Amino acid sequence: MNTSPLYPPLCQWITGAAALASLVSCTATPSQKASRPNIVYIMTDDHTAQMMSCYDRRYVHTPHLDQLAAEGVLFTQSFVANSLSGPSRACILTGKHSCANRFYDNTTCVFDTTQMTYPKLLRQAGYQTAVIGKWHLESLPAGFDYWKIVPGQGDYYNPCFILQSGDTVRQEGYLTNLITDDALEWMEHRRDASRPFCLLIHHKALHRNWMADTCHLSLYEDKEYPLPDNFFDTYEGRLAAESAEMRIGRDMDPLYDLKMYREDKSSPLRPNYEAFVGRMNRPQREAWERFYRPITEEFYRTPLQGKELAQWKFNRYMRDYAKTLRSLDDNVGRVMDYLREHDLLDNTLVVYTSDQGFYMGEHGWFDKRFMYEESMHTPLLMRLPKGFNARGEIGQLVQNIDFAPTFLELAGVSVPKEIHGVSLLPLLRGEHPSSWRRSLYYHFYEYPAEHSVKRHYGVRTERYKLIHFYNDIDTWELYDLQNDPTEMHNLYGQPGTEEVTATLRQELERLQRQYNDVEGLQNFRQGL
Repeated sequence: MNTSPLYPPLCQWITGAAALASLVSCTATPSQKASRPNIVYIMTDDHTAQMMSCYDRRYVHTPHLDQLAAEGVLFTQSFVANSLSGPSRACILTGKHSCANRFYDNTTCVFDTTQMTYPKLLRQAGYQTAVIGKWHLESLPAGFDYWKIVPGQGDYYNPCFILQSGDTVRQEGYLTNLITDDALEWMEHRRDASRPFCLLIHHKALHRNWMADTCHLSLYEDKEYPLPDNFFDTYEGRLAAESAEMRIGRDMDPLYDLKMYREDKSSPLRPNYEAFVGRMNRPQREAWERFYRPITEEFYRTPLQGKELAQWKFNRYMRDYAKTLRSLDDNVGRVMDYLREHDLLDNTLVVYTSDQGFYMGEHGWFDKRFMYEESMHTPLLMRLPKGFNARGEIGQLVQNIDFAPTFLELAGVSVPKEIHGVSLLPLLRGEHPSSWRRSLYYHFYEYPAEHSVKRHYGVRTERYKLIHFYNDIDTWELYDLQNDPTEMHNLYGQPGTEEVTATLRQELERLQRQYNDVEGLQNFRQGL
């Protein structure tokens, strides 16, 4: 660990070689292996902290997630290194930033399965490893005793799964339930109870386009959600934000995103929607049409415009998201009930997180990608095995590259020096290390692409954030998060900010050097 005071469509599927460039040995007796903590890692997609009542009580109630937080720890300053699904997953598996694991974006990259990952090292050390659900790395999993994944993004209804045998099967049911079913079945029947295990439960929820289970369609229809204060943001002084295509009022598709489907209405995304609902069986489709048809007819009968349309879209979006979340929360409860009923909780680390945050109308947006708080910040809850004393909130700066070294150290496995992250175990023991990092590095690469978010990198400290947008743009943004937590006022270049800007520039360059981000360094020098 660096002790610097400031570091205190279906894509091509390939099978990678399972060899490691360098293996970390770990020997243990059978009794030691049995006593090592299990790891149950639950990761969702695009689940933002605003939509968890243990973080924010304005919008939803998530009783099972709240209970998990109450029984363990809640990280208030948890962030990702690249707010996009595939890159975030690669950062988590390797413990490295995108510049080192080479999975930069969702459009051009295939994850190199020959590189070191924490499941490989755990498996080598005697852990049983399994991943079930969304993989989204354009290659097949390596380093797992068992895996069962959805192709690409997966489908909410009657999804297909790719099996370890190479076969693809279709299962009837709702995806969030099916993933949990298989996770419970693996723990009950497939694992060796005399050995520790690491189980990764990867959900598709809450990914666009937020298709709830039919049993939850009528929930929250009487709820009007308060607009965020900056919902009608004009993006003054923020060119990259102004050019992004993720505004709820302008860019959210009524047919695809909000299910306002009618045969006489067109949309570029209409084929996608038709494919999704086309997977439904007859009872599912009938329940779906019974709920959405009257809302759709009313929507087209009395057309809305301008701010009224934007607000209507916002409420439909929030309701659909909350309904989809209901299944997710219930299934977290199922996993916790199983662990409790089988006396596994005392010797299991349970982790709940998301691959990144998401916009719920802040800045008028949906989606993620930006280094701004709502998408860089991600929820992180942990229920701890015996011997770890931390409870309640943990406020230190942590990042998803920290998961790999945490799991490895917990298992008694040496952490490779090439890993960028740091183990969270001192924080889980209730310690407050004076040398803990005081800054985080971020780099987003996917442009040009969907939503038109410019390439950018930056540094975040406990109070400030400095961002450089580059490629076909060259602009800097500076935010004082203490006085401007919603990042509405770009202070870059304003009188009186010279000293803090210089300090942040120095720290940004230091982090780029530390992580050997060659592209970031080149653009940093050009942007001076």
